[in-house]
Amino acid sequence: MAQTLLTPNELETGLRSLKGWTLKMDQIEKTVTLADFGRAMGFVTSVALLAERRDHHPDITIRWNTVTLTLSTHSAGGLTALDIELAREIDEL
Repeated sequence: MAQTLLTPNELETGLRSLKGWTLKMDQIEKTVTLADFGRAMGFVTSVALLAERRDHHPDITIRWNTVTLTLSTHSAGGLTALDIELAREIDEL
């Protein structure tokens, strides 16, 4: 099913409902710092399971205990409700 890009108002409302996500051009990004590499990898595994369930996958950068997640609906060319929904689920981890 094709996804519709969020309007500026929808995007603003969606971002307000999230914790620590910032808008970067046509994507949203969050950096999480964990206690150590093992915990960072555990967090990434949890994110991967959420992403697989939704069939919507973030770009993930891991630097020892720091994980940066970037979300965008590439097939739609920007941000959709899928991105906000997955970000909200990630916030609950």
